[in-house]
Amino acid sequence: MPTRLKRYCGFGHLHFLTFSCYQRRPLLDTPAARNFSLSSLNEIRNRYHFELRGYVVMPEHVHLLLSEPSEHTLSIALKALKQRISRDFRGGIPESNQHSLPALLRTLAINLPRFWEPRFYDFNIYTQEKFKEKLIYMHANPVKRGLVDHPAAWIWSSYLFYPLGKEGIISIDQAS
Repeated sequence: MPTRLKRYCGFGHLHFLTFSCYQRRPLLDTPAARNFSLSSLNEIRNRYHFELRGYVVMPEHVHLLLSEPSEHTLSIALKALKQRISRDFRGGIPESNQHSLPALLRTLAINLPRFWEPRFYDFNIYTQEKFKEKLIYMHANPVKRGLVDHPAAWIWSSYLFYPLGKEGIISIDQAS
């Protein structure tokens, strides 16, 4: 991640965010890990009141398109999301509440000095053209990486919402 990033908040822009697992390790390489990450994202979205316009969860990083939270900064909301996922992967909550995370993943996460790389990449989206560009980029990521042949086959993304209006694992907020 670049150092000395400047964040531009408070302008009502959408934000394209990217954040990565520690040393870009594939800590989100299983369906259970990706499902868990999306359920955590949904909980944090509801708690911090931001609009989610797009997402893709890859094995070692996450892309989000979202609005700024209504009462907190984007950094605070993202910190809460990353802490929630990290804490639960590392066994910070009782086994019964860990959403069936595989024991091997929890063991791997516990043995690392951290779950996420510090910071995140943030790009302000201020035109419809940039919105489309970033949405296409993130939805093409699983295809580019050879995980699937078509974006529709990667269920851990918002792809199907845009051509078909079909909800994915978590819902997308429509533009107001």
